[in-house]
Amino acid sequence: MRRLLFALSLLVVVALALGACAPAPTELPPAPEESEEAAPTAEPVAPVEPFRVAVVMPSAINDLAFSQSMYDALIRIQDEMGADNFEIAYSENMFVIEDAAAAIRDYASQGFNLVIAHGSQYGSSLVEVAPDFAETSFAWGTTVDTFTDQGISNVFAYEARSEEGGYVNGVIAASLSESGIIGVIGPIETGDAKLYVDGFTAGVLATNPDASVTPIWTGSFSDTALASQAAQTHIDAGADVLTGTAQMVTGAIGVAKEQGVLWFGTQSNQTTLAPEIVVASQVYHFEVVLSEIVNLVKGGTLGGQSFAADLANGGEVVEFNPDYTLPAEVATLAEQTVQGIKDGSIVIELPAE
Repeated sequence: MRRLLFALSLLVVVALALGACAPAPTELPPAPEESEEAAPTAEPVAPVEPFRVAVVMPSAINDLAFSQSMYDALIRIQDEMGADNFEIAYSENMFVIEDAAAAIRDYASQGFNLVIAHGSQYGSSLVEVAPDFAETSFAWGTTVDTFTDQGISNVFAYEARSEEGGYVNGVIAASLSESGIIGVIGPIETGDAKLYVDGFTAGVLATNPDASVTPIWTGSFSDTALASQAAQTHIDAGADVLTGTAQMVTGAIGVAKEQGVLWFGTQSNQTTLAPEIVVASQVYHFEVVLSEIVNLVKGGTLGGQSFAADLANGGEVVEFNPDYTLPAEVATLAEQTVQGIKDGSIVIELPAE
């Protein structure tokens, strides 16, 4: 028994000795970390420059007429594109042409992408300024002349086919007039003012050939006193409906309101001036043509084309006063007239120049 225990003890000692002499297990080196390629350094992105537009206007941006129609159009484009992408600058009440010319030149020298001379009286100024700034685009209205026949290639032109909304207004006016005497107050027989007066007259006579529709031309775009006098002259002659164009008409609308005579507006919506007597307004939406011009300038075309705002393309809209209840049959006639002008089934006969 002792021998057996001795043998077992000896085996344990030998085993321990052999284990102590065995080589230590080799530890594997840590796996090398995957080398990450250095991410390419992103080049700084240059900020997008806004499209910069400046406009020179003959009256105030809130005149409820010609100048406001342009200002409102630019604001609509800015709302669509974002203020960071579309910058607007303006000079208002530029009655003096020399002052307007200086403003046009100043904006061009500041690097504006598009400089708008909003007034047909500014044409001679563009002829002088545009050639000095060949990389700047200019636009003016209301006209179709881009001066390409004078070797100028960086001027756009735009016009309002105001005879269309004028015709619609005339149709409604003739339908509402009880006396058959309708008065018109115009500034100077030119541009969209003459087109509107002629279109309005045509609409009246197409609806009531026996109506009397007479324009009084004041010779001024801005003299509200003259417009007031002209309105009173019409009313004294029996007119129960009036219309007029240009920024001076605020004076005429005031007289019409006092006398309870209906009014039809143009260029901007004039309802707020006298919601009790304004029936409808032809409103210019110049953003329709300005958007085309902006896109052309962005594409590298700086001028040489003319554009028209009309009922068909949405550049003109007849907006009705919701506070004036228009008889259903007259409202239907107005809608039919608008559609007829759009589809060409109604052709407006204008007097020969």
